[in-house]
Parts: sequence; structure tokens; C-alpha cells
Amino acid sequence: MPTPTGIRNSALKASKTFKNTANPDTDRLDFESKTSADRKTRVMDIFHHKEKRNSLVPNVGRSSSPAKGSPKHSPKLAPAKPAKLVIDMESPPLVFYGNPSHSSGALLSGQLLLTVTDPEITLQTFEMFLIARVTFKKPVHKDCPNCAAKDTKLFKWKFLTEATKFKKGGHTFPFSYLLPGHIPATSHGGLGDIDYFLDCNALTTLSDNITVQRQLIVQRALQPTGDKVSIRVFPPTNLTARVILPSVIHPIGEFPISMSLTGIIDNSLRNVERRWRVRRMNWRIDEHTKIISAACSKHAQKIGGEGKGILHEEVRSLGGEDFKRGWKTDFDTQGGQIDHELTVAIKLNSHPLCDVASPTGLEAWHNLVLEIIVAEEQTATVGKKTAVPTGSARVLRMQFKLVATERCGMGISWDEEMPPMYEDVPGSPPGYTKIEDFEGDLGSDEELERLNQ
Repeated sequence: MPTPTGIRNSALKASKTFKNTANPDTDRLDFESKTSADRKTRVMDIFHHKEKRNSLVPNVGRSSSPAKGSPKHSPKLAPAKPAKLVIDMESPPLVFYGNPSHSSGALLSGQLLLTVTDPEITLQTFEMFLIARVTFKKPVHKDCPNCAAKDTKLFKWKFLTEATKFKKGGHTFPFSYLLPGHIPATSHGGLGDIDYFLDCNALTTLSDNITVQRQLIVQRALQPTGDKVSIRVFPPTNLTARVILPSVIHPIGEFPISMSLTGIIDNSLRNVERRWRVRRMNWRIDEHTKIISAACSKHAQKIGGEGKGILHEEVRSLGGEDFKRGWKTDFDTQGGQIDHELTVAIKLNSHPLCDVASPTGLEAWHNLVLEIIVAEEQTATVGKKTAVPTGSARVLRMQFKLVATERCGMGISWDEEMPPMYEDVPGSPPGYTKIEDFEGDLGSDEELERLNQ
């Protein structure tokens, strides 16, 4: 007999309830296994299906870029200026010829080009400055820009005295200035820098600021003179060194040095001759740099008040060489003599400084250091060729000042190129003496011919 539907359903529910009640641990395990399997499936789906991953976690992993067809975000551009400025230099390279006390300076000239792009603009101010900037690599306060650099305005050009209108197109403004010869040249060292640049600023009535800046390279060149001769003595011995050096050296190129050592033989003892023999010789070029880091008014109390600074010094080698042979020894002459010819040069990529002495505190100079190691030996009989070392040795150290400068080439100072000034033109030549009219007879032609002969 068939069982009614309602009774069967209730019986099935009862049986399910009975089963769940009878064995709950088994069902829990089955449920946990199914849950872990579903989690693994979801994790794999997240890695293999990007769309499903985005749908599982709302608002995570979705691109913030605009939809397809919408305009892309363009970078922000600065607003266009109504005009632009260009500095066009016309003068030759800025080179000071001679030392700071005798140099006549360098002539700076050029044109300032103003190109107006708008139909019309009105400039309220238009001026340019020549600025000298000293940068300290080791300032008093490392995070203060006023302690790290110091600007000095050397000259000012004021192109407008009142507001002026300019049409669209190009406009030129010439400028010139005579740089004084005592200021230091452009220098870039390990402790500080000296730079020069032109800074131009134009302000419109609509508060548009138009600027341009150009760096200037200022050099100093010293004319070479005769070679310098230096003599060094080394008591208590009789050794005397004579060194011939060039008057100036250059950052690029070689220069010769001649060295002679005399007094190497000592005959003060009877039947014994003592003499010195060179065992080793070396040279090097040292660059000395010194700068005084000044503090701004805000950090002046950190170093004891205004007008004070911190002194920094640095010494570095620009090249050197060691010799164990190459010199000529002569024991036959009276007193003996050792001669050696050296070729000295600053090594490449060392970026040397030229000699500079700035009132702002930056100084640079160079020294040549020569070291000669000599050993003493003696002979039992005067004039014997073989000698026995005595075990005594000395190190002869010499130091010479070198002047490093740029090459002059064929350049001359600006005042020698220009014609003389009006006040330098001498007076007019002397006038002729007064000529009086001749009165009387000239005589015949035969008499005149006889006088001419």
C-alpha cells in the first residue's frame, strides 16, 4: 500500500534528523572537507581568472584608469609665457691677462633678445644683474641655503625707466661691462666653487615673470717669463741641489725640470774618500685648498657671531712618479755631480684648480715636492772605483711653489686691441715756420741749373 506523500516527507525528515543526531562528527567532517575544497577552488580561481578575482573582492584590484573611449589624463603643463628672453654673447672668452694687481680686466658685451609671442605686452620692470656666487661644500649649517651659498651683485643693467609696451616680434637690448681684473676666476674645487652668471628678470603689468639665466666662464692667464732657479743646501753635508723650474704650469701638458746635485764627494779624511750615491728619486704635485665657510645671520651665533667662519683645508696629489735610474753620476769632477732631467705633468682627469686667492675665503696653490734618497759609501784609496757602503743614508726633501694658470695662446688684453682713447691721443704735429715772400730777381736759367748741380 503506497505511503502518503506528506507522511513520507515527514518520515524522511525524521530519518535525516535521526541520522544527524546519531553521527554529528561525520557530518561535521564532511562539511569541513567540502568547505576547504571550496576555498581551494576559489583561491585557484582568483589566480587563474582575473575577472572572478575582481568580483569576489569588491573595489579591490580594479583599475582607476578611465573607461575605454574617455580622454586620458595629460600631464600638467606650465602656462605659456607671453614672451621669452635669450642672452646672446658677442664678446670673446672672458680671460684676465696678468696677475690680479696688474690685469686690466675683460670686456663683456652682448645682446638681450626679447621675443614677444602675444599681440602686445607691457613691461613694468626690465633689468639684469651680474652675480658672483660662492658655494661652500661644507657649510656651517648643511640644510640652510643661505649658509651654503653667498651671492654678490657686481653690476646692474636697467633697461626701462617706466612701463613700456612691446608689439609682437623681436626686440634687442645691447649691454656691456668691463669686468675688473682683480676678481677671482671661475673655480670648482672640493671645498667650494666660484661662479659668475647673468640673471635677467622682466615683469609685466599682468604679473607675468619672464626670466633667463646664463653662466659665464671667467679665466686667468699669466704670461710665462724666464725659468726660475732654486738652490737648496743640506747641512751638515756638503750636498747642494740646483733645480730649474718653469715660471708657470698648465693643467694640461708636460713641463721639464732640470736638477743637479753637487758636493757628493768628501775628501776631508786622509786616504779616504766618502761620497754619496743616489738610490731613489721621486716627485709629486700637491694641490692645497683653503676656504672659510661663513654663516648667515640666522646661524651666526653658532660660530660666535657675525663676521666669523669655519676654516676648511684640503691637500690632494695631482700626480707623481718614482725613479730608480735615469740620472747621470760623475765622480771625476771636483766635488762630484749628479744630473737628472725630469718631465713632470698633472695627471689626466684630476680636475686641478688654477691658482686663486679670493677675498671671499677660497684659496688654492700648488707645490712640487722632490725627494732624493742618497746612500753614503767610501773607498780606502782616493780615486778607487770600487766603494763600500757605510750604511748611512739620507732623504733630501725639497718643496717648490708652482703657479698653475690657463694658457695664454695668441690672446692679448682688450686694452691692447682697441685704438687709443681721445685723452691718449698726442697733440697735433708742430706747425711749419713762417714763410716770407721772395723779393728780387731770380736770375737766368743757366745760373739756376748751376746752383742745382
